[in-house]
Amino acid sequence: MFTAAALVSSPPLLIPDLAGAAAAETADLRGASLAVARELGELAPSWTAIGVGATEEHVPAASRGTFLGYGADVRVALGAGGENLVADPNLPLSALIAGWLRAEAAPTVEIDAVVLAPDTSPVYCAEYGARLRRVLDEDPRPRGVLVVADGANTLTAKAPGAYDDRAPEAQADLDRALGAGDLDHLAQLDPVACADLGVAGRAAWQVLAGLFGHPPRECRTDYQGAPYGVAYHVGMWLP
Repeated sequence: MFTAAALVSSPPLLIPDLAGAAAAETADLRGASLAVARELGELAPSWTAIGVGATEEHVPAASRGTFLGYGADVRVALGAGGENLVADPNLPLSALIAGWLRAEAAPTVEIDAVVLAPDTSPVYCAEYGARLRRVLDEDPRPRGVLVVADGANTLTAKAPGAYDDRAPEAQADLDRALGAGDLDHLAQLDPVACADLGVAGRAAWQVLAGLFGHPPRECRTDYQGAPYGVAYHVGMWLP
């Protein structure tokens, strides 16, 4: 039974070993992310993580990865027993983040991760979310969803995508939708506009909209910010 969806973001600097001197700048984001993962772990012992990567793929719970490609050999597992596997250096970032949150906040949880391509169509995302909801609801065990998604990366001149004067207004609308559980706004996000503004999490949020189908009965924002010109969001949605 689907019980809750936690929303987090995927900056590698979330990991203290990767952040170095910048760890203090991401302390609030890190604390909120760990808290919401801990809460999701208390609600459900099994998670499906939804993220966006280079191509669509499924990362099973029996997987282990490393942040070596991001600057430090921090190893994570998505489930019990994964600690004994060879770490895959090519595991998608969203799966790595899910595994790190599991290790730090909910170590008994099992995670299977779904990674969508950046150009996945809104229709496919909606259908995928609806199918996932049926699968989760057919399971008698509590099931959680961890959405790993970033907003616009064009909010300041020093942002990874440089500054785009359309980004602040578009991100403000997205922040409002994520905070209010506005499924219509998420479902109608335009893939081309989002690509232009560097809204990397568009497909994952559209799966979230399809997963719920109806507005969440409870929707909470724990963190919204853009410390490096990239928008990050942490929150919890309850069906």
